[in-house]
Amino acid sequence: MGVLAVIAKRLDALVGPGVMLLYPLYASVRAIESPSTMDDQQWLTYWIIYSFITLFELSCYKILAWLPFWQYIKLLFCMWLVLPMFHGAAYIYANYIKKYVKIGGLVGSSNYTKDQMKVLEMMSFDARKSVTQYVDKHGWEALERAIKAAEKEAKKH
Repeated sequence: MGVLAVIAKRLDALVGPGVMLLYPLYASVRAIESPSTMDDQQWLTYWIIYSFITLFELSCYKILAWLPFWQYIKLLFCMWLVLPMFHGAAYIYANYIKKYVKIGGLVGSSNYTKDQMKVLEMMSFDARKSVTQYVDKHGWEALERAIKAAEKEAKKH
């Protein structure tokens, strides 16, 4: 019983580094190597939130020392942020942060529909800048025609 009690008492110290650091580091490296930007969003958001948690802990350590379950609350929250079945960091970004962050001059722009904004947000910053300049000059329909022409040309080869 003594070993189980020690493990239960120090579960945060045993599991925490793996959940809060090792797996996110591994997943972040995989995200950098993948062509999708969705996983980049998940892991960048995770690291931002984790940094805020760490700053909060450093600032309020005297108060948090009096809360016996703080380490477990932090562990559960970080598990929710990290685990693939939840993607909590991506959820927080999509539902809270994205509303207040202006990305490349697009968020809140009335020139584009919601679907057009989604397409533009999937692009790299440089590509988005070039596409928005093209769209501002020629219109969204011209961009769609150019894409269809490129697809048609690609099918020939």
